[in-house]
Amino acid sequence: MKIILPATIERKLAATLRKAGQQEIGGILMGEYIEEGVYRVQELTVQGQAGTFASFVRLAKEIVVPLQHFFRKTRYDYKRFNYLGEWHSHPSFLARPSQRDSETMWEMLQDADIGAHFAVLLVVRLSSACQVEGTVTVYLPERISFEAELLREEPIELSNQESMEHGAP
Repeated sequence: MKIILPATIERKLAATLRKAGQQEIGGILMGEYIEEGVYRVQELTVQGQAGTFASFVRLAKEIVVPLQHFFRKTRYDYKRFNYLGEWHSHPSFLARPSQRDSETMWEMLQDADIGAHFAVLLVVRLSSACQVEGTVTVYLPERISFEAELLREEPIELSNQESMEHGAP
């Protein structure tokens, strides 16, 4: 499986990680089905309440409204646009899921109300060069997991007029 991370989403992650500092932070990922085994992250949420230096707990109440908005915006085309999974940071540890992270993902997949066939977990951190680094793990209900390929989408070059409109020099 491949997960495409657009430059706009990566910039949002970088800013969020800088702001959170040494506290873990996270949210959910909403994406687009591109082709068999390939998804592009379209939106992500950032939970208002950060965690500690070593843990993050997602608050379920913070995902309902963003998901409703996303589904409305994508005209309820669930086959093409849907919930992909979760993301959170590991500022003090490797950007890999912990055993607790994996257990949480498998518990979520067992929830009949969620009804997911799979979920991804993007674990990120800032490198020493202040670049986003991370891994994507795919979880299946049968307690199977595997690492997916995280692809960076090249930023779109803006014309001079667009650059000025977006505040670029």
